[in-house]
Amino acid sequence: MNLVEDLKWRGLLYQVTDEDVLQKLNEGKLTFYLGADPTADSLHIGHLLAYLVAKRLMEKGNQPILVIGGGTGLVGDPSFKKSERSLLTIEESLKNAEGIKKQVVKILPTAKIVNNYDWISSLNAIEFLRDVGKNFNVTYMMNKDSVKSRIENGISFTEFAYQILQAWDFEYLFKNHGCSLQIGGQDQWGNITAGLELIRKVHSSEVNAYGLTFPLVTKSDGTKFGKTESGAVWLDKEKTSPYEFYQYWINTADDDVILRLKQFTFLSKEEIEALEVEVNGSPEERVAQKVLAEKVTELVHGATELDKAIKVTNALFSGNIKDLEVDEIEMGFKGLTTVESNEELSLMDALIAVELVKSRREAREMISNGAVSVNGDKVQDLDFVLKSANAFGKKYSILKKGKKRYALVKHL
Repeated sequence: MNLVEDLKWRGLLYQVTDEDVLQKLNEGKLTFYLGADPTADSLHIGHLLAYLVAKRLMEKGNQPILVIGGGTGLVGDPSFKKSERSLLTIEESLKNAEGIKKQVVKILPTAKIVNNYDWISSLNAIEFLRDVGKNFNVTYMMNKDSVKSRIENGISFTEFAYQILQAWDFEYLFKNHGCSLQIGGQDQWGNITAGLELIRKVHSSEVNAYGLTFPLVTKSDGTKFGKTESGAVWLDKEKTSPYEFYQYWINTADDDVILRLKQFTFLSKEEIEALEVEVNGSPEERVAQKVLAEKVTELVHGATELDKAIKVTNALFSGNIKDLEVDEIEMGFKGLTTVESNEELSLMDALIAVELVKSRREAREMISNGAVSVNGDKVQDLDFVLKSANAFGKKYSILKKGKKRYALVKHL
């Protein structure tokens, strides 16, 4: 398959402004750009798809420019948002931009990365109105789907003008970097076409500039992709640990896993079709989910963090936690009930403190019946005391009730 056939097979091609762009992409002749506003200091997996599309285009010879929206992020994209975003300060926007830059470099190490704050910040109000704003028709702007959905409830001029700034990004990159294609999710169509209109008005109606969008990622059950009970699945391992990241993918539903393999991995059509046979024949083995989790976790976090995530997963599944290191415990038990103690703590008091039991009577019963373990060892001594000397790295004692309920005591 050529590049475009592969994109279509993977469900990564939604809309193009001109069919000519598809042949140019196959030939590897285009410089294209993809933007992300720094609304947080990390991307989440909803953003990841866009960078993987960019990676696919780049691997066929097309040249990517990754735009960090340090300037547009100060304004806020209204696209299909129910209400206005909270405005960032300049310091927050630039700090977030640096965090995002570190992540995209891992995925696309040879891409050119620019921050639109560098050119937007130099634009004064008169230049903005005369040189850029004069090229936009307000009626045309109001008919954009991204704005239309907000008109009834009200939209500020700040967010209304967002599409002008993003359009100027495209024109600036076209003029200064030879960029002729913008790519983005389907919700960015209005912003992309606004950029094309500006380029044609400023330069020529005959210029070769294009837009391409890919579908937004959704789940088959209707719930939002990239969300868990604790919130978004981030690429920053301090926000979402590699273990949590791995678990998100390994828990992909059977109905979604083949599409996710197409979208988020670089496995071949033959490899994915073989995994589809596994899903249909032996879904309980979850072979496809394991491959998906391994490929995406390694892509984002690297082989070392993947190995740790698998080690923690296997330890928690088997209950054999004795070989875990402190950082692996912090990764695997993040979010669990944890109590801190700077002194020795009786096991019964610890069980109550971490809410594994409700009373001393229940604690005695659980311990006596062999239903409690400490650091992987079953404990039936009612007088057992937790000590830092016996803890993992002299820092953590892991308590387990029954087969699956864990909690931590952190020794200070």
